[in-house]
Amino acid sequence: MYILGINAYHGGASACLVRDGQVVAAVEEERFKRVKYWAGFPIEAIQYCLDEAGITIQEVDQVGISRNPGANLYKKILYVLSSRPSFSLVRDRLANASRVQDLRQVLAEALSVDASSLKAEFHNVEHHRAHMASAF
Repeated sequence: MYILGINAYHGGASACLVRDGQVVAAVEEERFKRVKYWAGFPIEAIQYCLDEAGITIQEVDQVGISRNPGANLYKKILYVLSSRPSFSLVRDRLANASRVQDLRQVLAEALSVDASSLKAEFHNVEHHRAHMASAF
């Protein structure tokens, strides 16, 4: 079983590919972009991981994204109500959250494949839980 882990739209954008519990490849996008803490979608890191394994994205069984916009939603709402952050901050956070909601289409387009050809299940993992899992 192949599992692709993606850290996207956050400093240190990266990808990791695991096969049957063993790490095949892991790399940060900044290695390709040459921009420290690059925070976009790590397509070159993803492609590198796939190339190292000699597979295509269609062979990946599971995809984990290290962001879950729904996590701690109650706390986020309370923060907005109590702190009254600027409109631009709220707008940027909402836009960022919507980008990670459905990365299936983003991933398919970036790799020039049809989204319906991806057999992988996609999972949004709360950011801090993803840190804990990476330490295991």
